[in-house]
Amino acid sequence: MTQLKITPKRISFFIPALILILVFVVYPIIATIILSFNINPIPGVNIVERSPGFENYIKIATDKRFINPKGIETHSFPMGAIIHNVIWIAIHLPLTLIVGILFAVYLQYVRGGSIIRSFIFLGMVIPMIVGGLLILFSFDKDLGVVNLLLKLFGLGFLARTWTIYPDTALFSLILGSVWLWSGFSVTMYSAGLSSLPREVIEAAIVDGADFKTILFKVIIPMLKPVTLTVVAMTILWDLKIFDVVYAATQGGPGGASMVLALLMYEYFARLGDYAMSATVATVLTIIIIPVVIFWIRSVIRGEREV
Repeated sequence: MTQLKITPKRISFFIPALILILVFVVYPIIATIILSFNINPIPGVNIVERSPGFENYIKIATDKRFINPKGIETHSFPMGAIIHNVIWIAIHLPLTLIVGILFAVYLQYVRGGSIIRSFIFLGMVIPMIVGGLLILFSFDKDLGVVNLLLKLFGLGFLARTWTIYPDTALFSLILGSVWLWSGFSVTMYSAGLSSLPREVIEAAIVDGADFKTILFKVIIPMLKPVTLTVVAMTILWDLKIFDVVYAATQGGPGGASMVLALLMYEYFARLGDYAMSATVATVLTIIIIPVVIFWIRSVIRGEREV
């Protein structure tokens, strides 16, 4: 296999893209990290007037909106933004995987599956702000479809406006976000299923394997690359979730649904503390980096195996 020679002419094609990446990606990341240490990233512009140091990281670690030891100890909300993000991932990720694989497999063999798949994908194409408002109305005591279903099944005594109570607000948002994000997982798994060799599945059917065996022994193992992508993208989406929470509860009641991205916005837009906002952004980036590295390594490993 011949290798392309690196020449100045060929390198010149990458220069415009490299400049854009440096200006709009690399520089903002470096400037944010610098600002988190109370150092002005732009000479002559006094964004922050505090002394340089680790003051912001100490302050964020003791901020109850970031992590609330009392809430963790008593298992009550609010527990702090970072714990809320962890809870979001712990609930949302498994549900997204289960809904995605089951609907993708089921819709492959039913008439009108493409139409149903379009309705599921609707949650991905609507603005997330609108999605947040839909979640807010869905869990409303008088107008919500959730409480209507509870009443239909004889559980009307459970009807309430779920988003205004500290013990249910976060869980309401998480369950609502399953619909908003499941369109992605269903689409990914549907694409993966269409690329699987039909001979393998047909051979399993001929051998007398039931649906459960085919699903867990044949389909799911062969869809491992797709699952890795769905897992990585879902975790990233959960970590940077903002607009859904902002539209539905704005982090309330009493911080019970506060998440990291919203806390960053609070510092930036409401309190005007840009250095603290940069600190939360830096912490969020540090959490995200391992997920990105895991995803990239999985993709590279998969390409080598192919």
